[in-house]
Amino acid sequence: MHLDPFMTALGFEGEITGPGQARMRVQLKPEHLNNWGSAHGGLLFTLADSAFALASNSHGPLAVSLSAHMEYFKATAVGDTIEAVAREVSLTRRTGVYQVEVHRGVELFALFTGTVHRKKA
Repeated sequence: MHLDPFMTALGFEGEITGPGQARMRVQLKPEHLNNWGSAHGGLLFTLADSAFALASNSHGPLAVSLSAHMEYFKATAVGDTIEAVAREVSLTRRTGVYQVEVHRGVELFALFTGTVHRKKA
């Protein structure tokens, strides 16, 4: 699975790192910020959601999001490299649950959880 045009337009880089696992990263630019000088929450959600999409679709059958939730712990700044690491928590024939840790270096600053519906192959 390749990055989609939206991920690429935002400057994301990423890859599937194993079955049910993926990693996405972006270096923050001025256009990624909100009015307070930190990364826009929508950008961070999209980064985590992109890792979630790669991880949940790594098995082959199309997986579509049913729900997603994100907690933000700390702010960011221009020049920070942000990485979202997705891992599978549960996988059944019809659903999958994923957790995505969002880091700046070794510092965890956001946590995303998502559930997918897996289409029949």
